[in-house]
Amino acid sequence: MDVMPQQPPEPPHSDHSDPDHLDRPPPASPPSEPYDVPPEAPPTPDCEPPFGLDPESSAEPPPASLHTTLRRAAFGMVAAAVLVTGAVVAVPDDGRKAAPPSVPGGVSRALAATNSGSPASLSDLKAMIGDRQSWVGAHPSDARSWAVLGTAYVEWGQRSADAAYYGRAEQALRRSLGAQPGDRGNTAALVGLAALANARHDFVTAKKWGETVRARQPKDWTAYPVLIDAYDGLGDYTAAGKAAEKFTALRSGVPALSRTAQMYRNQGRREDALATAQNAADRATAPAEKADCLHRLGELAWERGESEKAVAQYSAALRTDPAHHPSLAGRARALAALGRTDEAQRDYRAALSRLPRPEYMLELGELYESLGRDDDSLGQYTQLRKSLARADGYGVDDALLLGRFEADHGNAAAAAKLLKTEWQRRHHSAEVADALGWALHRSGDSASALQYAQQAADTGGGTALYAYHLGVIEQDLREYGPARSHLEEALRTNAQFSPLAAPAARKALDALSPPSATGPRDVQPTPGPDSVAAGPGRSTHAPAGAASPAPGGH
Repeated sequence: MDVMPQQPPEPPHSDHSDPDHLDRPPPASPPSEPYDVPPEAPPTPDCEPPFGLDPESSAEPPPASLHTTLRRAAFGMVAAAVLVTGAVVAVPDDGRKAAPPSVPGGVSRALAATNSGSPASLSDLKAMIGDRQSWVGAHPSDARSWAVLGTAYVEWGQRSADAAYYGRAEQALRRSLGAQPGDRGNTAALVGLAALANARHDFVTAKKWGETVRARQPKDWTAYPVLIDAYDGLGDYTAAGKAAEKFTALRSGVPALSRTAQMYRNQGRREDALATAQNAADRATAPAEKADCLHRLGELAWERGESEKAVAQYSAALRTDPAHHPSLAGRARALAALGRTDEAQRDYRAALSRLPRPEYMLELGELYESLGRDDDSLGQYTQLRKSLARADGYGVDDALLLGRFEADHGNAAAAAKLLKTEWQRRHHSAEVADALGWALHRSGDSASALQYAQQAADTGGGTALYAYHLGVIEQDLREYGPARSHLEEALRTNAQFSPLAAPAARKALDALSPPSATGPRDVQPTPGPDSVAAGPGRSTHAPAGAASPAPGGH
């Protein structure tokens, strides 16, 4: 789904990665595009919008046809914190103290949620955007309200999977810094810029902004969620853990528990992660916050290979908040693992109609491929390429997802080159290490791949995919003992972790340990009735050394 604004937002600047540049005031002349008018979208009659819009509203909120969803609590907490600072009395152009803006019900609820660092509901975020658009139109020197609006645009771009909003977010945040520079106390705009950089997957810049705020205001809790995201993206899990601890000390409650659970997950402390995430879910009260916690429990269950529990948690999240569309995609993944592929396809299509994220397109494409529906899988891969290209035009670095896709379904050599560049940008997360190692292996360089695959397996929280990739690379290098161990680990962790890779893992393990020599293995459950391994010439996850021409290659 392409949703284009009336006028494209300001494109990324060549000095986008320079925080000092954005901290300088912008030119005094007003922008050619008014800030109080959001982009509009053409109607999409085949899909219903998640919430209605009031056509009589004087401050037009985001377009009715834009399909939206709640994104991870990380950005919710960041936008939340900034929104609170916008509820102060503004100073208009004439220098006189103005009365505080009126606070409609939705805005009041958003402020109440954000005051505790929790995500606001979609409808309340819509109300907040409309309210701030109207306010800054009448009070263009209100730096804090510009920061609120800019950060809300970041949030909206994430929830709608529409990167077009990031340009508008940057413009609004620049206006905020023009009215009040960051070194004069405008930390709200700096936190907003960190959130924007994280949304664009520019974790180095996000780290610089977050650390700037922390250095100036070490007790400002709003800096720590964006710092945690930045450190995670850079693979600095030690720093992320320390930031999570500081965040907990400054702002205890459900958001801090959620962050702590993620920290434990990254450290491979599964039981601690589960207990902490359950505590967060038990304490959450607002629907948006509760659904996010239940979604996290679903993700943890999925990673442990407990697909039925994952379905239950995702379904509970959707009952709590029907607009939590990431739980639709999560439930689809778990349903596919249970062999309930018709239901999985239904949920994937529903998720994509509301939140067209390219990672969901990849998952659905691979499910189609596992079922022998090659034309449908190619259609998903084509949409994925278009989606990534469009996001790139708005300054989003999707090299990780594109590299993963190309390694299995396109040009592995190009994927390796792309991911090497990502690594050189200091993006050393377990995800990037795994993707780079796999791309190098798929391009024929397993010797170079091993160190990256090993790093991912050591620091990635013990996921089945990382263990599988490492085992196949070791098999190609004739390190048969470690290969067998890691392939067994992958299937023991989650026997149906991928509709394509899980059957390939069992095949690779069979090649290492023929059943006639070792007897049956308990890590090889019988595939469900709809579980179909990709046939010759289609399997993109075959063990190294096997020819695997893939769809969409070039």
